[in-house]
Amino acid sequence: MPEVAEKVSRLEEVLEEFIRSVGIEFNKLYNSQMRTEAEMRAFKEEMRAYRERSEQEMQAFREEMRAYRERSEQEMQAFREEMRAFKVEMNKKMGELANKLGTISEDIVAPGIPYAIKRAFGLEVSELSVRRKRSIKGRSREYDVIVVAGKYVFLTDVKSKYRRLYIEEFEEIKADFFEYFPEYRGFKEVVVIASFYFDEEIIKLANKKKWLVLQLGGEYLEFINKDKVKLP
Repeated sequence: MPEVAEKVSRLEEVLEEFIRSVGIEFNKLYNSQMRTEAEMRAFKEEMRAYRERSEQEMQAFREEMRAYRERSEQEMQAFREEMRAFKVEMNKKMGELANKLGTISEDIVAPGIPYAIKRAFGLEVSELSVRRKRSIKGRSREYDVIVVAGKYVFLTDVKSKYRRLYIEEFEEIKADFFEYFPEYRGFKEVVVIASFYFDEEIIKLANKKKWLVLQLGGEYLEFINKDKVKLP
């Protein structure tokens, strides 16, 4: 019987040790589970805080972008207004400049052409008129400078910068000169184009047409192609 009692006692000790071990492992597992839940809660809280910060930052970004667009639109509108005002001012200045350049025939060519004709051809100018305009049956013709010298009438077209297009235009205008100004029918027509400067192409074309080229030069105004174009 003592052996049985000893075995029972030993069995009880083993059982108690097992129960204690199970309890320890259970506590470990419980504590681990609790830590996991705490960590999960902490993670959830962190994610919630992150989302809130992100939403706040995104909202702040949207507000900043809205304010930037508004500023940009205001600045662009101000720039458009400034450019519009600049264009208006430039158009005004260009108009004033065009008007000023448009008086070149009166300011430079008209006063000087009698001397240029006298030097080049030995002719005395008997008549000089500026911007002669006449209309017939709703149509009109205007000539910058008309000069009568000897038996010739000089039809002068003046431009600040002479272009090929102007030659074509003046070719058409001069064609019916005597129709609009019949009082000059007894004179021989001499065509003159005048400018500050002529490209070589224009000079060659004028030579071909037998037109005189009048340009600013060492003698104030001079016919630069008089050796190529003779009076008719």
